[in-house]
Amino acid sequence: FPDVFPDELPGIPPVREVEFNIELILGAEPISKAPYRMAPIELKELKDQLQELLEQGFIRPSVSLWGAPVLFVKKKDGSMRLCIDYRKLNKITIRNRYPLP
Repeated sequence: FPDVFPDELPGIPPVREVEFNIELILGAEPISKAPYRMAPIELKELKDQLQELLEQGFIRPSVSLWGAPVLFVKKKDGSMRLCIDYRKLNKITIRNRYPLP
């Protein structure tokens, strides 16, 4: 859908009036899972992608107690898509009663 999704994002979208939060089950403790092992080429790709996201202002350094491991999935064109494994967080998340269709 190239007519809908641009190749490059111009920057962070404007602030909206809607406040978002993730509700957790009662008594949930912060989850921080160790990083997955990566091949040297994946580590280089991770550093490159994180640096680009930092420069664009999409991410910032964090000292949060929460953390999820990242992994790469190879795209059809051979490039790598950065993915975050939120499965542990999903297990302690209260599901939305009215999910989007």
